[in-house]
Amino acid sequence: MRDAPALAPADARRFLLGQLGLSGRRRRGGPKAVATLLAERRAIQLDPLDPCAGKNPELVAMARLRLRRTDLFRHAYAGRPKLAFEHFAKERCLLPRSAFSAYRAQAMETPWWRLRQRRERVSPALLDAVEAEVRDRGPLTARQLSDHGRVEPLDWSGWKSTSKAASMALAVLWTQCRLVVAGRRPEGKVFDLPERALGPLEAFEGDFTQWALHERVEAAGLLGRAGGPCWSMLASARKAELAEAEVAAGRLEAVRVGRRRYYAPPGFRERRFRRDDDGAMRLLGPLDPLLWDRRLVHDAFGFEYLWEVYKPAAKRRWAWYVMPLLHEGRLVGRLSAHREGGTLVVDGLWRENAPLDRRSLRALLEDHAERCGLVSVARVPRARTNPPR
Repeated sequence: MRDAPALAPADARRFLLGQLGLSGRRRRGGPKAVATLLAERRAIQLDPLDPCAGKNPELVAMARLRLRRTDLFRHAYAGRPKLAFEHFAKERCLLPRSAFSAYRAQAMETPWWRLRQRRERVSPALLDAVEAEVRDRGPLTARQLSDHGRVEPLDWSGWKSTSKAASMALAVLWTQCRLVVAGRRPEGKVFDLPERALGPLEAFEGDFTQWALHERVEAAGLLGRAGGPCWSMLASARKAELAEAEVAAGRLEAVRVGRRRYYAPPGFRERRFRRDDDGAMRLLGPLDPLLWDRRLVHDAFGFEYLWEVYKPAAKRRWAWYVMPLLHEGRLVGRLSAHREGGTLVVDGLWRENAPLDRRSLRALLEDHAERCGLVSVARVPRARTNPPR
C-alpha cells in the first residue's frame, strides 16, 4: 500500500462512533428500527454467553436502540418475510435479509466452518430427505425432525459436534443456504426454506468476495490491513490484496491511525452523523463492532480492551466477561456483572483515566436491568483503577 494519509485519533473516534451507530441518542425500538439497525450494521456477531442479562447481539442492539433485550430476535423473526438470517460473516452473525442472495450465490463454493467434513458424513440423499421434511412439515427445530440415524461426530480440539445425522444434515443445508434460521426458541433454532421465510429476493450479480469486502469495511468503519479477527472469513481476500486493488480503483480509501493502516469507505470524511447525543452512558457487548479491532480501539480511544473469557482466572487482568462503558464519546471504564434472581449484580468496576460519572452509571444500570426484565440493581462497588499488567 502506498503511504496513507494520517487520520487523527479524535477524527477516527468521531467517524467510528457515527459510522457504527453510537453517536446521537438511541432511537426507539420496533420492527422498522431493527430492520434499519441490521441494514446499517451489516453483521451483528452472535455469541451464546449470557452472564448478565443480554447476549452479545442483544447488547449491540440495546446500545443503539431503546428496546427490551428480547425485542431484537422477536422483531427479526416475526412475521414474513423475516428481517434477518444467520450465516458466517465475521464468524456467525445475524445478517439483514437483503444479503441472503449474495450468500446463496456463494454458498456452494465456500468451505465455511468444516463443511467438507460434514459432507463426508451425510449423503446427498439424506440432505434431500431433511430438506423435504422441512418443506413438508416446517418450520422445524432439530428436535422435531425424524430420526435419521447416527454419524461420527466432528472432533475439533476436544469440541465434539452432534452425532445425530439429521442435525448434521441441518448444519450442511444451513451452510449451503438451502435452509435458513427462521426463529429461535428455548428448544433450539427454527429452520425453514429461504423462500418461505425470506420471501422473493433479487438475484445477486457480481463478485461475492468483492461485495463482502465492502460490507466488512462498512461494518467495521476502519478495516485494518494487517489482518486479524476483523477479516475472519475474508482472510483470503486480504492475502490476495483485493482491497489494494479497490483502493487503486477509488472504491476504498486508505488511511493511517497511529502506525497502522486501514481501509475506509470512499468519501468517509464527508459523511455526516447524528449529533443529538443525550449524554447517556452505554454498555457495550464484548463483540460490539467498535471493539472488533483492539489495536484501533487503543490508538483511537486510548483504551486497552481484552476479552478474557478464554483465559484462566489467574491470568486475567479484569474479569472473564468484561464490558466497556461508553460515555460522551469516550470509553470511560469497564464492568463485569451477573444476575441473581431479579437483581443485576456488578462484580467489578474499573475506571479509565478519570472518575466515573456515578449518576450516569447508575442510570445505565437501572435502565439495563429494566430492559432485561430484572427488578433491581445491587449496590454498585466503587470503581477501581486499572490493574497493573
